[in-house]
Amino acid sequence: MCKIYSCLIRITLLGLLGFVGLQFPACAKSGPAEDAGEAKASGFKPIFDGRTLDGWKAPDMSYWSVENGAVTAQTTQQHPAKANQFLLWQLAELDDFELKLKYRITGTQKANSGIQFRSRVREDDHVVGYQADIDLAGKWTGALYEEQGRRLLAQRGQKTIIQPDGKMTSTVITDPQILWDNLKKDDWNDYHIIAQGGHIILKINGKVTSEVIDNQQQHRRLSGVLALQLHVGPPMKVQFKDIVLKRLKMSERKKIVLVAGPPSHRYGTHEHNAGCLLLAKLLNENIPNIYAAVYRNGWPADPTAFDNADAIAIYCDGGDRHVLMPHLKQIDELMSKGVGLACIHYAVEIPKGRPGNYLLNWLGGYFETFWSVNPHWLADFKRLPDHPITRGVKPFAINDEWYYHMRFARDMQGVTPILSAVPPDSTRQRNDGAHSSNPHVRDRMGMAEHVAWAYQRPNGGRGFGFTGAHWHWNWAHSDFRKLVLNALVWITGADVPPDGVPSKTPTLEQLQENQDYQKPDNWESEKFQQMLEQWNRSSQSVSFDFTSSFDIPSSFPFTHHNKKYECYSPRCRMTPYFRSTTRSAFRLTWSSFTL
Repeated sequence: MCKIYSCLIRITLLGLLGFVGLQFPACAKSGPAEDAGEAKASGFKPIFDGRTLDGWKAPDMSYWSVENGAVTAQTTQQHPAKANQFLLWQLAELDDFELKLKYRITGTQKANSGIQFRSRVREDDHVVGYQADIDLAGKWTGALYEEQGRRLLAQRGQKTIIQPDGKMTSTVITDPQILWDNLKKDDWNDYHIIAQGGHIILKINGKVTSEVIDNQQQHRRLSGVLALQLHVGPPMKVQFKDIVLKRLKMSERKKIVLVAGPPSHRYGTHEHNAGCLLLAKLLNENIPNIYAAVYRNGWPADPTAFDNADAIAIYCDGGDRHVLMPHLKQIDELMSKGVGLACIHYAVEIPKGRPGNYLLNWLGGYFETFWSVNPHWLADFKRLPDHPITRGVKPFAINDEWYYHMRFARDMQGVTPILSAVPPDSTRQRNDGAHSSNPHVRDRMGMAEHVAWAYQRPNGGRGFGFTGAHWHWNWAHSDFRKLVLNALVWITGADVPPDGVPSKTPTLEQLQENQDYQKPDNWESEKFQQMLEQWNRSSQSVSFDFTSSFDIPSSFPFTHHNKKYECYSPRCRMTPYFRSTTRSAFRLTWSSFTL
């Protein structure tokens, strides 16, 4: 308002001086840059850059382009569409959100389009699910439709309540003709979609066009893909621009965002992507009030990734390569709001100093070089504390690269040790180094060390540090897996079930899904299958020893082990690691036990 008055005053004064004919840029209508700034100030973030289709993809890109700052989809007589075409946003799925964009549609009266949200992609690339409808004739625009599902959920001007049994009750909220008259034909219109839990509202040009409260859990979707539709039919053109997204605090669930680091080691180890995808799948399948979203291969490109997160879990390489390193301030702002944090395996290590102090404040402990150590050993967890994270977890023993001697908060204030065991003396007798050993570690010979812990921050936020999970196969161990799943629920602030998070033991085939490296030709699946089966026999104590060999390419990154093979069993001896320009082999030995 002040800008308008300022412009009027300037025009009036200059008019009196005879300069009324001049144009004044400062008084011009706000442009896209100012609109984007206003959207960002209100929590919306752009997910289309206005120049390229980076982050967007269609099975057939020949229908899609960018024209004058707008996503453009077009069919012609020479290039018709034989089926509906969809341009998918690749960076993430939608859960609870608000989406705003401008659209324009031209062509014949049969021109049809839509905005798919919380949808899924079928094997034939057809996107099915909720659709905010668009057409040129006026029959569908502003309606909520379910593509290849329950079809029309609410006409333009309707509010529909869908009962758990699928019965729909619709009432008129506005005359649909009035809403149609509010549209700009063959021009740009503002579409606004709000979805929170089962409550969905569509608006066009500021007016509610339809509303649905979907209580039919069998068919409704609370998360899924975002896509723009180009409908099959006569030649037409549809455009979308100024696409901005704001995530909303989830109304029915707690949300945890799992960030998986890029490929790191070798087959079956440090499987960040496969591990996060497996944990998220088990949470989503078994805990209805938790929604787990995964971002693969490093820091999310999605600018809204953490905006409605109740907790974040990081599984990545540590040290200078830690994915948090360029984003410490951003994460600190989230932690100050009480967002939970878990760091798994190497992710508990970050450089000493400012980064280490951050992680100490967020997590209650971290791996500090020249203080903490990273040997492989068989940890026997004979007793577990009474804590929500240990619900349903029995004492167990398993081999892993269990880091220990963490740098914890002073006097362990707020820290609850979750897994503690006495490491073999051999793990303390290595040469001094950033990760191998130091006098402080040797002075604790025979004493228990904490390898997993819970942290209650003063502001109510929760942290969980877990140093295991070097071996991807360990997720098949029921107690190992349940403890981590419990912890991921706990850091969101949700209640852990009395018997812990239930989950079906993943098969060897499921463990092999989504891994970063190809299976070695000499990988012995039968012996791994035997190991997994013996782990989860509840009637007796069992043990299993396995030795195998794998070929390792010369580029294999082993620097965090100080160029040495670590002791993979209490009985094995250290073997020097030699870098080579040719392929070399090493032998891997471990023992695994279950009580």
